Amino acid sequence: MAERYGPNPNVIGWQIDNEYNRVCYCKRCQSQFQEFLKTRFESLENLNQRWSTAYWSQTYSDWSQIPIPIGGHNPGLMLEFKRFTTHNYRQFQKIQLDELRPHLPEGVWVTHNFMGWFDGFDHYELCEDLDMASWDFYVGTGHHDYRSNSAVHALTRGFKRKNYWVMETQPGSVNWSRVNNVLNKGEARIMAWQGVAHGADGILYWQWRSALGGQEQYHGTLLNQAGLPRPFYSEVQQLGKEFAQVSDLIADSVPKARVAMLYDYESRWAIQWQKHHEDFDFVAHFNNFYRAFVQRNVAVDILPARTLNDKDQLKGYKLVITPALNILTQNQANVLIEYAKHGNHLVLTLRTGVKDEYNALQPMQTPAFLSEIAGVEVEEFYALDEPVPVKASVFEGASHIWAERLKPIGHYTVPMGRYLAGNGWLDNQSALTVTGLTASSGLIYYLGAYLDEEAQLGFVDRLLKNANINPLNTPKDIEVRTRVRTDGKEIYFVMNHARIESTIWLPWLAQEHLTQTVIDTELRLEPYGVAILTKEE
Repeated sequence: MAERYGPNPNVIGWQIDNEYNRVCYCKRCQSQFQEFLKTRFESLENLNQRWSTAYWSQTYSDWSQIPIPIGGHNPGLMLEFKRFTTHNYRQFQKIQLDELRPHLPEGVWVTHNFMGWFDGFDHYELCEDLDMASWDFYVGTGHHDYRSNSAVHALTRGFKRKNYWVMETQPGSVNWSRVNNVLNKGEARIMAWQGVAHGADGILYWQWRSALGGQEQYHGTLLNQAGLPRPFYSEVQQLGKEFAQVSDLIADSVPKARVAMLYDYESRWAIQWQKHHEDFDFVAHFNNFYRAFVQRNVAVDILPARTLNDKDQLKGYKLVITPALNILTQNQANVLIEYAKHGNHLVLTLRTGVKDEYNALQPMQTPAFLSEIAGVEVEEFYALDEPVPVKASVFEGASHIWAERLKPIGHYTVPMGRYLAGNGWLDNQSALTVTGLTASSGLIYYLGAYLDEEAQLGFVDRLLKNANINPLNTPKDIEVRTRVRTDGKEIYFVMNHARIESTIWLPWLAQEHLTQTVIDTELRLEPYGVAILTKEE
């Protein structure tokens, strides 16, 4: 294929494989896993010590005794198998890349289509060898949740820290969900524009025409089994015309953000294997923060925790949040400490700094290496069978699922919020603290509560105010995003994600590029409407 189609000037890019998601448990893979562990640990003595295998009489005396974990097992073993799976997929991908690239002209890219929050391997590692990331955007049953979908766009953009493609999009409906309802008229269009606003430079649909046989006979398409356009075809046709109309304006522009959230596959794995509360979901906790920023129209970059291997990677961000950064090393902590010392704001959350890189408990109070800079220690953690009220100066709500009892240890640490009457152990104890190292350093927060949505929004409002980041308050379900061109020109995407008309008031004269009109102050958006604006000079 590379020899045949590589030199073809009409082929602009290549997709390697499709939605990696399988894991092999065969004897050959087990043998490879054992060799992988030999390289990682060098000796069985080291492995046994790191995994605490003396517990439950799991000590290994030969490498061949080490199994592939199926179901629950030693936390250290499970983490290493995930790393091994990532390593294997990267090797599998590299075989194809090495075969392909010698035949490709300069500028022809190679990607793979990932699946949003899928956690079968570390996507950041696989993306290191790709030119561009891409993902498959499906709703399934129900309808577009723009706050949560916004996060997946940011996640995918963060895989390479550059613009991406949406390689598959739901063409009205799918065939694999509980109820395969069709998206509302106009809903797929606003989903496409949201992707573009977040940095997508290509939107594709799966699939073009219904196959007469096979497993996806009922999957949505643009053409039906007779080769005739479905009603949905007209919506994609409209998108094509709109994209052609504004492509020159948008080309080479990228989103910009002053807020970053750190995402870590290994911390997610560690928590999901030992949830301690059946309802604790790492992604839901992550989105509890992200959705609040979306509601305030504040752009957020989602970066890998491995960003902390290089202190320069956090430059330009005024506020960094580390949701449930469960696995934390001393080097990573050092980067966060330096970041906060230089006038930036840092938010640590529950379940931070609990484990080391081998998925073993840190032999110290959490948040481990960050306790001193945060001015707080976690005295105890509680999986909650019922919510506990929380009151702070900037919000009043409740902690659900999880709560941590905090002990301020710094001279300048201030309890910012407290638990009210609950299980007794948490009554009047600190739920949220804030501290500042020096007059020139930023503020460091530790949030030990899992706040409800309204309380979370109140907390985020205070974070933005203290970090001097101005939110943009808009009517319900209106999202505003910005892409910036290389010449510095800002392009504003104003999107109505609701089924009713809405109005937004502009602070300046604007050119609207889809209708080629000048907007004075009042911008009316039809249901699922979108406007592409630039400031009128």
